[in-house]
Amino acid sequence: MSDAPAGKRPSELATRTLTGLALIALALVALAFGGFVFWLLAVTLGVFMMAEWSDLHGADSKTKRLGQYVLSVPLAIMCPLAAGPDFFALGLLVGAFFFLTIISRRPQLGAGVLYCGLPIYALVLIRHEPDGLRNALWALSLVWATDIGAYFAGRSIGGPKLAPRVSPNKTWAGLIGGIVLATVVAAVMGQVYLLPLRFVIATPLLAILAQAGDLYESHLKRRAGVKDSGSVIPGHGGFLDRLDGVVPVMPVAALLVVVPLAF
Repeated sequence: MSDAPAGKRPSELATRTLTGLALIALALVALAFGGFVFWLLAVTLGVFMMAEWSDLHGADSKTKRLGQYVLSVPLAIMCPLAAGPDFFALGLLVGAFFFLTIISRRPQLGAGVLYCGLPIYALVLIRHEPDGLRNALWALSLVWATDIGAYFAGRSIGGPKLAPRVSPNKTWAGLIGGIVLATVVAAVMGQVYLLPLRFVIATPLLAILAQAGDLYESHLKRRAGVKDSGSVIPGHGGFLDRLDGVVPVMPVAALLVVVPLAF
């Protein structure tokens, strides 16, 4: 996610926009189907994310494949035809983290299992729960809205930089714009789809988390000396570039979904 990238040519912006819309459409179709289709898309993203995480941490090809294989075990268990997104799958994720850390002797590489696996687990869990379509749509929409609001507010208003050493294009205006648009989207969903009030109230904080995830991924790229986490998605870079806001938001959103509250 980003605010307004400086010097972005119209053709590049058009490619970025069209690709972004295509990705959102694909996510919505899979979300509507749910079940096996949604799981398949989610775990495929997780495997790609793990490959990019390995690249950002300088892993060789053998270690990168090992990381993908290790993560694929708990991801496979999350399939609705298997155990599904239950505590067993969550325990396997934690076990996979320790296994990869011990085998590779690189805790940062092992941490990628949790960084890439936990948001996938949380997203599949949200879709699996009652009202899963509505709740998963809310969780994804708030990340998309934060991204869009930050981009256009940052581009039109500009102003002081949010974290110039990490991401020079990000501004405080972009952060506020992202929070506002995400909150508006949640409020509309509250009226139209009867989204629980606690989700609407939590949305501004989750929007901040989405931006924090973006900044953290920018930090990883800056440390690795690369512009993008990958080159798979035209105009966007890699999957981590597109899902950096999803990573911190989904586990918290899943907690809101599964923990019973009075409102």
